Amino acid sequence: MECFLLILQFLLQILLCGFLCSISSAKDTITSSDFLTDGKTITSSDGSFEMGFFSPGSFTNNFYVGIWYKHDLPDNSVVWVANRATPLNNTTGVTLKFIDPGRLALLAASNTIMWCTNTSRPLATKNPIAQLLNSGNLIVRDANDSEPENFMWQSFDYPTDTLLPGMKLGKNFVTGQEFYLSSWKNECDPAPGEYTFHCDPTGYPQDVMRKGKVKVFSGGPWNGLRWSGVPGLTKNPIYTFRLDFDEKKAFYSFMLQDSYVISKLTLSNHGMLKRWTWDEKRHEWDIYLASPADTCDNYGTCGAYGSCNIILSPVCSCLDKFVPKHPRNWAETNWSGGCVRRTPLNCQNGDGFLRYSGIKLPDTQYSWFDVSMTLQVCKRACLKNCSCVAYSNLDIRNGGSGCLLWYGDLIDIRELPGGQDIYIRMATSELGSRKKTKLLVLNLSLFIGVAVVGLTIGLYTWTKKNKRKLNLKDDLDLPLFALSTITKATSNFSAENKLGEGGFGSVYKGILEGGQEIAIKRLSKSSSQGVNEFKNEVICIAKLQHRNLVKLIGCCVGGEEKMLVYEYMTNRSLDFFIFDEKKSTILNWPKRFNIINGIARGLLYLHQDSRLRIIHRDLKASNILLDTDMNPKISDFGIARSVIGNETSANTHHVVGTHGYMSPEYVLDGVFSIKSDVFSFGVLVLEIISGRRNRGFSRNINLLGHAWRLHKEGRTLELIEVHLTDSCYFSELLRLIHVALLCVQQRPEDRPDMSTVVMMLANDAVLPQAKEPGFFTGSKFTDSAYSSTKYTTNEVTITQLDPRRIMQILKTSFATWNR
Repeated sequence: MECFLLILQFLLQILLCGFLCSISSAKDTITSSDFLTDGKTITSSDGSFEMGFFSPGSFTNNFYVGIWYKHDLPDNSVVWVANRATPLNNTTGVTLKFIDPGRLALLAASNTIMWCTNTSRPLATKNPIAQLLNSGNLIVRDANDSEPENFMWQSFDYPTDTLLPGMKLGKNFVTGQEFYLSSWKNECDPAPGEYTFHCDPTGYPQDVMRKGKVKVFSGGPWNGLRWSGVPGLTKNPIYTFRLDFDEKKAFYSFMLQDSYVISKLTLSNHGMLKRWTWDEKRHEWDIYLASPADTCDNYGTCGAYGSCNIILSPVCSCLDKFVPKHPRNWAETNWSGGCVRRTPLNCQNGDGFLRYSGIKLPDTQYSWFDVSMTLQVCKRACLKNCSCVAYSNLDIRNGGSGCLLWYGDLIDIRELPGGQDIYIRMATSELGSRKKTKLLVLNLSLFIGVAVVGLTIGLYTWTKKNKRKLNLKDDLDLPLFALSTITKATSNFSAENKLGEGGFGSVYKGILEGGQEIAIKRLSKSSSQGVNEFKNEVICIAKLQHRNLVKLIGCCVGGEEKMLVYEYMTNRSLDFFIFDEKKSTILNWPKRFNIINGIARGLLYLHQDSRLRIIHRDLKASNILLDTDMNPKISDFGIARSVIGNETSANTHHVVGTHGYMSPEYVLDGVFSIKSDVFSFGVLVLEIISGRRNRGFSRNINLLGHAWRLHKEGRTLELIEVHLTDSCYFSELLRLIHVALLCVQQRPEDRPDMSTVVMMLANDAVLPQAKEPGFFTGSKFTDSAYSSTKYTTNEVTITQLDPRRIMQILKTSFATWNR
C-alpha cells in the first residue's frame, strides 16, 4: 500500500510539472516554421495581451485576427484588428503565417492573401519572427535582433480605434506617415468608421476629431501642459502625457504611472473619445474621462468670433466688441454665421489689441509660431502683418513663453475655468473708447441707483393706498398688457380659443395686433391659492432664460383679473401626444429622445446654471410644451421654489404637486429637493417611452413597479410602446429606461443629479445598478384621503393636504392608487 502511494505521488508530481511547464511556455511568437489557426493564440510574456481569431458580437459570421486584453472577453477589449476591412466568412483552412520575403500574412483556404504586413523597409532577414510584446504591440523582427529601431513592422504604427500606453498619435514629417485613430463602423464591424481622431500638426499641433472630412471636435492647441480646451486633462496618479514636437515629428502619447493600472483611450463609432480604466474587483471597465462632454465641445458651435459658455442660455454670445453677422439667424439660435467686428479694422491707420481671458484658444489650422519670442515681440510681429488677427503665448508654463499668431477668422472659442489669454486685433477707436465707456457706465449706474430709490419710495406709497391690488413692479421689470388688449386678442376669451384648464385657471390662445401668437394663462377667480402662485410664477420665470423653458412675454393685472402671457406653443403639451393612440405615432424615437434630452437640459439649468436655484415641484407631461419643431419647453412655475446659495432642499407644511410624479420623501415628509424633480423626470421618461401614465396604469401596480419588474426579469423591451419597435434604437431605449429607473429610486441620495443624467444621455458609459423605485408596492392613495384638492381635466393637482392623514392611509391601504 505504501509503495502504491509513493508511485501515485510521483505520477501526480509529473502531471503537475507538465501543467506548469505548459503554462510557462505559452508562446508569444510566430516563427517562419509555424502558423496560427482558429482556436490557437499567442500571449505576451506577462500574460497581459492575447492574439488570435475572434468574431465580434453575436449577430455576425465574420472573423478577424486581433489583439485583446487577456483578462477580458475579446468583444469588450479588442485593441487592434489586422484584417478590419477584409473579414473572413469562416476560418476553415485559414492561417496566419510568414510568406516570402518575411511578410506576416493572413491566408484564406485558397491561399488568397487577406492581409499582410507590407512595409517600405527592406526585409533583409532569413529568420523573421512575429512577437506580441507586453505593451500589446505586435512586431516583426529578426530573431536575433531585438532593437526597436530595427523592427521591420509593428502594429503600433497602424492604430485602429484604441490608443494604448506607448502608442503615438501625430505625424512623422520625414516619412510623411500619420498615426491616428479610426472608429469601428459599428459594434459588430471593425471596418474603419466615419470618425477619426488626430494629433493634427497643421499650423500648430492640436487634437482634432473628424466625421469624414468635417471637424466635429477639437481639444484646442497644445499649451505646454495639455490641450488648451481640455481642462480635465491634468496631472493625475493614473497616467502621464506629452507632446514630442520638433522639425522631424509631432507625436502625442501617454504612459501609465503604475504597472498595475490598466488604462486605454478609445474612439467609439458614435464619435466619443473615452479614457477607460480597468476595475479588477468589479471586473469591468470604468470611464475616467469622455469628450465631447457638452454642446460647447462641438466644433465651431458659435461660429467665427463667437464664444460658447455652457452655463449660459443661450450658450453662444459674440466676443466683446463683436456683433452677430446675421442678427436674425442669431436670434433664432442659428449661430453658424458667427460674429464680425463692430468697427472694421484699418491696418494702414493703425490697429491695436484687446485681451480676452479665460478661453479655450481657437483653431490653429491657419497659424504661425515661434518658440523663442517674448509676448511683446510677438505683439509687434502680429501688428506688422495686416493678415494677423490675434496672438498669444505658445507655452503657459513658468509665466508664459513663445509666440502663436493666427491668420483668418477665429473659430471654436469657448469660455473655460482656467482658460488662457488671447490678444485679438481691434480698430484703434475701439481701444480708445474703453475709459469713456467705464465713465459712462459709472454715471449711468449712479443715475439708475438714484432713480430706483425714488421709484421704490413712490411704489411703496402707492402700495399702501392699493392694498387689494397685486404689486409686481417691486419685484421685476416686466411688460404689462392692458386688459382690453388681452380681451381683444382672445375674442373676449371665446371657447374656440380655449386651449385647456389647469388647477389655477384656464389657458387661451390669443393673437396680438401685430400678428404675434400668444398663450394666456388666466387665473381662476375662485382659486384661494392663486395670487401667491401667480406672483411666484412671474418672479421665477421672468428671471429664467433657456431654450427649454417656456418664455414669459408679460402679464396683465386689471381689476380682479390676473393673467400671464406666454409665447404660444404650436403643438400644445406633451401629454396631448404620448397618451393618445393615434397622435403618439407622430413622435418617433428620435423625436422622443430629443424631448427627453431637452427636458433634462432645462432641469439642469434650473437646478445648477440659472441665477436662481429652482426646484420645479410639478414636472409632468402636461407641463411640457412643444414648439413647431417638437422641441420641449418646461412650463408652469406656479408652485416652483427657489433655494439659497448651494442649498438643494427645503421643507414645507403644504405638499403640492401631482399624483404619480411626486417623490416618496416629498409626499410622506414634506421634504422637497432637486432630487424630487429628478424623480418626476424619471417618471416622465418612462411615460414617454411606454406611452402609458404612471397613475392609472393598473389597479395593483403603477408604471414604476411594472418597469422595475420587467427590468429585473430581463424583459425591459416589453415596456416600449409598440410604435417605437420599428425604430431600431433598442440599445438607446434600454439605456433610457435604465436611466429612468435610476432617477426614481426610493432614496433621494441614490438618485443621480441632473448634471449626471445629462452626461448619461450624452454618452454610452456603463450605468450603475438601479435600486428599487419609490412606491414599488403598487400602492396609491385614495383620492378621498386628501383635503383641499383641486382637479384638472385628467390629473389631480394637490394644493394642500394633511401629512398625518397620509400616514394613516399608508398604514391602512395601498390598494387604490391607480383608481
